[in-house]
Amino acid sequence: MSNSATEMLVSACIRFLQAHPPFDRMEAEALCFLAEHVTLAHYPKGARILSSEMGVARALYILQHGRVRVRSSGGASNADSAPSTLGPGQAFAIGALMAQHPASSVYVAREEVFCYELPVDDFFTLTQKSTVFNLFCSQHIAGLLKHSQQQLQLQFAQRAAEQRTMNSPLAAIVKREPVSVAPETSIRQVVALMADRHLGSMVIVDAGEQPLGIFTLSDVLKRIVLPGTSLEQPISSVMSDLPQTLPLAANAHDAALTMAMHGIRHVLAVDEGGRLRGVVSERDLFKLQGAGLRQIRHAIDAASSLEVLQHAREDVRQLSLTMLAEGVGGQEITQFISTLNDTVTRRIIELNLDRHDLYGIDWTWLSFGSEGRDEQTFTTDQDNGIVYICTDIMDREQTQLRFLDFARDVNADLDTCGFPLCKGNIMASNPSLCLTLEEWEEKFAQWVRTPEPQALLNATIFFDFRPLYGRFNLAHRMRISLFRQTNGNPLFLRMLAQNALSVSPPLGRIRDFVTGADREHPGTIDLKKYGVRLFTDAARVFALARQVEATNTVARIKRAGALMNISPEDVAASLEGFNFIQLLRLRHQHFEQEHGRAGDNLIRPDELNEIERRILKEAFRQARKLQARLKLDYQL
Repeated sequence: MSNSATEMLVSACIRFLQAHPPFDRMEAEALCFLAEHVTLAHYPKGARILSSEMGVARALYILQHGRVRVRSSGGASNADSAPSTLGPGQAFAIGALMAQHPASSVYVAREEVFCYELPVDDFFTLTQKSTVFNLFCSQHIAGLLKHSQQQLQLQFAQRAAEQRTMNSPLAAIVKREPVSVAPETSIRQVVALMADRHLGSMVIVDAGEQPLGIFTLSDVLKRIVLPGTSLEQPISSVMSDLPQTLPLAANAHDAALTMAMHGIRHVLAVDEGGRLRGVVSERDLFKLQGAGLRQIRHAIDAASSLEVLQHAREDVRQLSLTMLAEGVGGQEITQFISTLNDTVTRRIIELNLDRHDLYGIDWTWLSFGSEGRDEQTFTTDQDNGIVYICTDIMDREQTQLRFLDFARDVNADLDTCGFPLCKGNIMASNPSLCLTLEEWEEKFAQWVRTPEPQALLNATIFFDFRPLYGRFNLAHRMRISLFRQTNGNPLFLRMLAQNALSVSPPLGRIRDFVTGADREHPGTIDLKKYGVRLFTDAARVFALARQVEATNTVARIKRAGALMNISPEDVAASLEGFNFIQLLRLRHQHFEQEHGRAGDNLIRPDELNEIERRILKEAFRQARKLQARLKLDYQL
């Protein structure tokens, strides 16, 4: 074909594209590139233009003439590409191209059709050449993300409805095997058992497991302490006879009505033979009706025992599930969990201050890691420390011993309340993490001066610190000192950036994802190590380099991104990717713990639906963009 003919076809293509969004807003150079690299293809009526059976999508399609019908591969209406009929100027296969995956829909010519087709390599080149086109594609992915979040929301809404309704049968409410004793058991044995198992009541049963009576904590004062009853007496002498029972098939409404009518706080669930199968408490019904944020905060602030705080932690989890069901985003939920966990920690600190004399000393309880970033999920352990001021008149060694004694009790109580002890001993009870302000500053300075592998690892944990209790100005002074040290040592920042690049997004060239990193769990991706970390590590370098005081990853990317002249669209895309990964982690951890497992971060991409796989791949691409900026900034 002659040059003049080619130029005529390119000009005709440009005129056509300029009549349709987003091409009507595209930069001239990019539009010319698009017109020069497309080919015009013809499809007769009824022809299948694109489907999953054709394999990984190889081109972007821009409809030039005719109409195309769209349906899902399963035959249902398409949830990904509304409307169901496409007309001239509309593009399709964007999501499949971005994910390098077969199309999830079938595209069929309703009449004679002509399509401009842009090869996949040229498609990605165009996304780099044109900000307008890049944004158009990102918005398409954002639409998929919204749809995926809606699906996650529906899943959690269903589970929340199953778990939190007053129509629930007692069989669904009873979560653990009942603890019971024989009537001849001594009062001393019963009280000791209740204390050991953290029970508020004890059921007394006969040889056939049928309830004879119930004894509660409120009975201790009026039936044992005040009358001076001997602890060697049988429990039958102080129990309440004829306890209220309901069959397992009865529902929570029945239990609530029974409690209200008889002025009691416990109902016994029995099987068809009248045998004890569980105890339903007033608190169990309270959970079903849903504890709100205000009630949980009030319960924590007023807590006088660890038992109350243990229950509050369960309420936090249940309310977090409700938030997932209501479509709240990953960032908001992790910050919510972190905020209420902070409240529990502060209350535990306050309870322990009653037993430890730290009066007159300026000190702060610090949180590190995910807690320091306000990004805790359902599965979290302790990462904490103490900074304090030691004046000239104070004995340095004795002061630290007082703090260590205090910290050991706080760490133990946190463990009791559902925050496991840190296996790496990153806790305030560790003498190397219970230091004066000057010692912390020197520790930071040493890591910055000598950025060896261990120092860089320490930086990823301890530089994300946040004050939880005490003199917050000490943490601020630590932050200012850290900025002064890192600002004067560009080599450290370069090494920290290099460390951030040591882990790459698990994207494959042939398969969508690389899942062979964990030999013990083949077919999985660790969303903490190969997902969240990619964003948090990059954000930490950005924040340190530009003296952004925020520790939260989202806040760091937003504030540092503005200082780095990263476009708002790119910042938003990065945050959407990060938050989607956090949502997947929350969902996975919840389901794992629901089935009695500890709850990890290992997801199987093959078990995700089509849209989730697309969004996860795009999220990893956003992490790759952040890493590309690190490479550019530090010439790595």
